[in-house]
Amino acid sequence: MNDKAKLNIATALKICRQSFIAVGVFSFFVNLLMLVPSFYMLQVYQRAVTSGSLTTLGMLTLIMIFLMCTMGALEWARSRVLVQVSSRIDVILSSPIYRESFKQAVSSGGVNATASPLNDLTALRQFITGPGLLAFFDAPWLPIYLAVMFSFHYQFGLMALFSSLVLIALTLVNEKFISPSLDEANKENMAATNLTTKNLRNAEVIEAMGMLDNLKAIWRRRADRVINLQASASDRSSMITSFSKTFRQIVQSLILGLGAYLAIQRELNPAFMIAGSILLGRTLAPIDGILASWKGFISARGQYRRLNGILGSAESGPDRMKLPEPQGQVKAENISVVPPNAKLPTVKEVSFSAEPGTVIGIVGPSAAGKSTLVRAILGVWPVSSGTMRIDGADISNWVKEDLGPYIGYLPQDIELFEGTIAQNIARFGNLDPIKVVDAARMAGVHDMILALSDGYDTFITGNGVLSGGQRQRIGLARALYGLPRLLVLDEPNSNLDERGEQALASAISQMRSIGSTVFIVTHKTSILAYVQKLLVMQNGNLTHYGDRDEVLGALQLAQRQATEAALAAQQ
Repeated sequence: MNDKAKLNIATALKICRQSFIAVGVFSFFVNLLMLVPSFYMLQVYQRAVTSGSLTTLGMLTLIMIFLMCTMGALEWARSRVLVQVSSRIDVILSSPIYRESFKQAVSSGGVNATASPLNDLTALRQFITGPGLLAFFDAPWLPIYLAVMFSFHYQFGLMALFSSLVLIALTLVNEKFISPSLDEANKENMAATNLTTKNLRNAEVIEAMGMLDNLKAIWRRRADRVINLQASASDRSSMITSFSKTFRQIVQSLILGLGAYLAIQRELNPAFMIAGSILLGRTLAPIDGILASWKGFISARGQYRRLNGILGSAESGPDRMKLPEPQGQVKAENISVVPPNAKLPTVKEVSFSAEPGTVIGIVGPSAAGKSTLVRAILGVWPVSSGTMRIDGADISNWVKEDLGPYIGYLPQDIELFEGTIAQNIARFGNLDPIKVVDAARMAGVHDMILALSDGYDTFITGNGVLSGGQRQRIGLARALYGLPRLLVLDEPNSNLDERGEQALASAISQMRSIGSTVFIVTHKTSILAYVQKLLVMQNGNLTHYGDRDEVLGALQLAQRQATEAALAAQQ
C-alpha cells in the first residue's frame, strides 16, 4: 500500500478483517470443543460406568482425544492467524508511522525526535499476538456455556450467570480504578525516557561540568512519580484480581456442593456434579482472562490512540507530477518564517533572488535569522507567509525524494549516521564509488579517509571516532555528493583548520564553475572572498542584498556614520 495514503489503525484493522473473521470462526469451534471434557465425563458415567463396557469407554476416550486434538489444532491456527495479522499491520503502518515521526521531528525542530511511535506499534503488535486478545475473542461465546449450564439444571445456570455478572462488574471496577493511573504513568514514563535520551546525547557536557547529580535528581523525581502511579495501579489491580481468583475458586467448589445437594434431592444425576464444575470454570475463564490482561489492554488502548493521533496528522495530498531537473534558481517572495514551537517569526518579509552559478554569503549577528532562512530555502521549515521558489516552483510543490538528490546541505551541527563512511557520503542510496571519491576529493578529505584503518569502509557508530573537523569535512563531502544544483552551507568552516578552509574554498569555486547556486552562512570574513553576492540579516529582516563589494561598502559607510554619530553625541 502507498504509505502516502490516509491511514489510521482502524483502516489497517479493516484491511485485515477477513483474518479476524477467520479467528472468530476458529474461536467459535474452539469454544464448542471446550465442552468436550464435560460431556465426556457425562457419557463415561452414563454409558461406560453404568454398563461396565470397556469398549464403550475406549470409543468415548478415542473420540475425546480426537476432538481435543482438533481443538488444539484450531487454537494453534488462530494464534498463527493473529501473528500474520500483526505482521501485516506492521507492513501497512510502519512506513507511514516512520515517515510521520520524521516529519514531526522536522516540524518541531527536533523537540519531538523520538522513536516512541514505532515502539508503540511494536507493543500493539505484541498485544495482538498475546493471550489477552484471545480472551476477548472467547468472551462473546459466554452465552453458549450459560445455555449448557441451564440445560444441566436451572440452578446451575443461575449460579453461572451470577458468577459471570460479578466478574464483569469487577472488570468494570478495574477499568475505573486503574485506567487513569496507568494512562498518567505511561505519559510520565515517556517524558522520563525522552529526558534520559536527551541527557545521554550530551553526556560529555554533563560529565565535564559535573551536572550529573542535578539532572539525575530531575530524572529521579519523574521516575518516582512513574513508580508511584504504577504501584498504585498495580495494587488496585492485584486486589481486584485476587478477589476475582478467590471468588472463582469458591464458586467452582460451591457448584460441587450444589450438585451434591441436587443429587441428594434426586433432582440431578451425580455425573453432572463434576461436569458442572468443569464447565463453570470454562464459562468464567474468558472473563477472568480479560481481567488478568486488563493492564495490557489499557496500554494497548493508549498505544492505539497515540498511533491514531500521529497518523491522523498525516497530510495525504494528491500525487504530484515530477518536475524537471532543477537548475538552481532560488527566489524568495516576501517570506516570513515562524520556527517550530515559536509564536513570532524570526524571518520577516524577506525577498531576494539568486541565479544559478551564484555564490551568496549570508551574514549578520547571532539570532538574526540566518539559519532559519536557509531552512526555509531548503523547504525544511515551511514559510508562514510568502512563497519560497526553486526554479519558479513553490518548494512545497516539489516531491522531496525527487528534489533531494539535487540539494546539498551542511548544517551547523554535523551528525553522521551509523554505517560506513562511503554510505554516509552517498547518503545511504545507491553507492557509486566514483561519485563518493569525487565528493571526498572535492571536500579535501580523501587522503584522511584512506589513512583510516578501513578507509571508506570504516564503520561509524558514533561521533567519538572522528574529530569535529573530520566530521565537518565528511559532512561537506556528503553535501557535495552528486554535484547538487543547490548547495547550502551553514557555518561550514567553524571547525576547519587552514587546510580544511582551503579545501572548502576550492569546493565552492568548483561548484560555482558547474553552475550550482551556493548559499554560505558565516561569521568568518575570510570566506567572503569567494562570494559574489552578500545577504545581510538583522533581527529577522533583510537589510542589504546585492553585489558583495557594494554591500560591504554600504556596511562600512553605515558603520562610519554610526561611529561619527556616537562621537557627536558624546561631544
